[in-house]
Amino acid sequence: MFLSVVIFLVGLIVLSWSADRFVYGASALAKNIGISPMMIGLTIVAMGSSAPEIVVSAMASANGNMNTAVGNALGSNITNIALVLGITALVKPLVVASTTLKRELPALLVITLIAIAFLFDGELASYEGLILMGLFVFVLAMMAWLSLQVDKEDPLVAETADEIPSNVSTTSALIWVGVGLVLLPLSAHFLVDSAVEIARYFGISDLVIGLTIIAFGTSLPELAASIAGVLKGEDDLALGNIIGSNIFNLLAVLGMPGLISPGLLDPDVFNRDMWVMLGLTLLLFLFSFDLIGKRIISRTNGALFLASFIGYQIWLFG
Repeated sequence: MFLSVVIFLVGLIVLSWSADRFVYGASALAKNIGISPMMIGLTIVAMGSSAPEIVVSAMASANGNMNTAVGNALGSNITNIALVLGITALVKPLVVASTTLKRELPALLVITLIAIAFLFDGELASYEGLILMGLFVFVLAMMAWLSLQVDKEDPLVAETADEIPSNVSTTSALIWVGVGLVLLPLSAHFLVDSAVEIARYFGISDLVIGLTIIAFGTSLPELAASIAGVLKGEDDLALGNIIGSNIFNLLAVLGMPGLISPGLLDPDVFNRDMWVMLGLTLLLFLFSFDLIGKRIISRTNGALFLASFIGYQIWLFG
C-alpha cells in the first residue's frame, strides 16, 4: 500500500512536469515557425493543460478501467470550477473582460449538454466517443480561426503573448516535445495502476477514484497556473485556462473511453456526477457572462464554489 502511494505521487509529479515541458516545447516550436501567440494560447497551451487528463484517460481505458476514465473527465471539470476557480477567486476576484471568453463560455455550456446527452442512457458507446473526438478536432480548428479574428485590444491577446516562451532554439523545443511525449504516457501508466491499487485497498469504486484522487491530481497544474495568473493581473488568461481545459476534458478525455473501451457506466454517473458538473458549469456561466462590459467573479462566488466542492466530497464519501 505504501509503495502504491509513493508510485502514485511520483507518477503525478512526473506527469505534471512532463505536460508542462511538452507545452513549453510545443509553444516555443510554434512561435519559431511563425504561429501567432494568440493561436498558440488558444490551441497548444489550452490542449496542453488537459494533456495529463487525456493521457490518464487513455491509459485507464486501455487497462479496462472505463469508469476511472469517465470519472477523470467529469471530476476534473468539477474540480476545475469548484476547487481551482473557487480558491483563485478567494485569492483575488477575477475581472472577466475578454470577448473571446464570452464566446468560449456558451461553447462550454453546449458541449456540457452534449456530453450529458451521451451519458444519459448509462452507456458510453464507440460512436459517441468518435463524435466527441471529432468535435475535439472541430473545436481546435474553430479556436485557431478565432485567434485570427480576435480584436487586438482584447486583454487576452497581451496576456497570452506574455506567457509564450521566447528565445528558445528549435532544437531545444523539439527535445522538450520529445521528453513530454515519452514521459507523459509512462507516468500516466504508473499513476493509473497505483491509483487502482489504492482504490481497491480502501474499497473505493473505479469511478470515485477517477472523480477524486486522479481528478484532483491532474487539476493541480490548473490551480497553480490560475493563482499565478490572477496575481499577475492576467484574470482572463486564468479563467480561459479553466474554460479551455473543461472543453477539452469533455471532448478528448471523455471521448477516450468511448473509443477504447465502450460499455456500461457506473449508475452514479447519471444519478449524481453529471448533474453536479452541469450545475457548476451553469453557475460559472451565470457569474462570468455579460453581453456588455465586464463581470467580476467575486470572493463570495469563490466561497460558493469551494463550499460546493467540499459538499460534493462529503457526498462522495458519506
